[in-house]
Amino acid sequence: MKVINPNAPDEYKYEIDYRNIPREYLNPRIPKGRGMVKWQPFKTMPEQYERLEQYIKDQNKIDRPSLSDHQLNDLNDKLIFKMYNDPKIELRYFVDGYIKTKEGCIHKVDVHTQTLHLYEGSSLCKVNLLDIVEIK
Repeated sequence: MKVINPNAPDEYKYEIDYRNIPREYLNPRIPKGRGMVKWQPFKTMPEQYERLEQYIKDQNKIDRPSLSDHQLNDLNDKLIFKMYNDPKIELRYFVDGYIKTKEGCIHKVDVHTQTLHLYEGSSLCKVNLLDIVEIK
């Protein structure tokens, strides 16, 4: 076998990967290199990474579900029943391409603004009646 590093100790004489040899045993005229500096130009456009993240998020979005008249009447009946008998409600509603879930107690239904006011813990939140997809 050929001796690669004749000036190095015995354990490094036959080593062919320079990364495994301590720097003091390597030829000092060989430059160290730039390390990770050479990758810096690829990080000059942070907008590119933001745009890619937005594309990934947008892939999971769905279209607004369209409900038939029968389904809307069903939701209306369930909401009226919940208002007068059991104010605790769990609903699924559509927001910005996603279906979200809320649980709480019904405070009131505003027919003029078409919003459902409900208490989630101690805070009052509003949900548009047209966005509701399911009531449990």
